Amino acid sequence: MLNTDPNIADPDGFYAELIATHEGCSEDQSAALNARLVLLLANHIGDREVLREALSAARAAMR
Repeated sequence: MLNTDPNIADPDGFYAELIATHEGCSEDQSAALNARLVLLLANHIGDREVLREALSAARAAMR
């Protein structure tokens, strides 16, 4: 089951690290970095049902 409750220690610190990782990247490089990050984290999660729920939740948030 997908956990959507806050679950990151120091979320502001993590967000700052995420933004810093993108510094100096072009828009295309930033998009590629995000894609690699998604694939790395998806591999770490590994559970296809959880990943399916995450895909659905991300898509629904765009509506």
